Amino acid sequence: MSTRRSEITRTTKETQIVLALDLDPDLASDPESKVETPVPFLTHMLEAFARHGVFGLQVHAEGDVEVDPHHTVEDVGLCLGAAFKEALGDRAGIRRYGSATIPMDDTLVTSAVDFCGRPAFVWNVEGLDGRIVGTFDCSLAHEFWAAFTTRAECNLHVLLHHGQNPHHIIEAIFKACARAADAAVAVDLRLKGAVPSTKGTLTT
Repeated sequence: MSTRRSEITRTTKETQIVLALDLDPDLASDPESKVETPVPFLTHMLEAFARHGVFGLQVHAEGDVEVDPHHTVEDVGLCLGAAFKEALGDRAGIRRYGSATIPMDDTLVTSAVDFCGRPAFVWNVEGLDGRIVGTFDCSLAHEFWAAFTTRAECNLHVLLHHGQNPHHIIEAIFKACARAADAAVAVDLRLKGAVPSTKGTLTT
């Protein structure tokens, strides 16, 4: 049974979120990921993230989307980042680094992550501001991943090489981040449980 699991609850006047993460789901026996949010495109992206990162993910989110979906999108990003931090514990034995380049039709995106214990976020993505997918303000993709980075305490770099379709761009970003995170949290047996840092810690 996996021990790299976490559950995060966030309750404010703007959002109510419960999020559970399993970094090592048993696909033969564990329930499939289930995501419920009041922002349909965010729901779709989180489902893609779970599927392509091979993570167990359960999300139930409510929020004041009648005001603006911003609060809900950002707060789910905070919760997902916090869930990674908790599930990784002292980060001993993990590969720590991961990267992935994902094509999606006209679009090509690279994501690189380092679960180093320090938040740093670089977003080199042009062409999303002012664009809408369904009811989703595309600029919120930046807010989601910025929030994730802060709470996961990781370095995250996202680079759009090229692409025009905003749906494809954001979906490629979520899938690239999923694959990069999957590679970074994987256990490296050669480390024999050691922390992959010359400092001896990735949490202080």
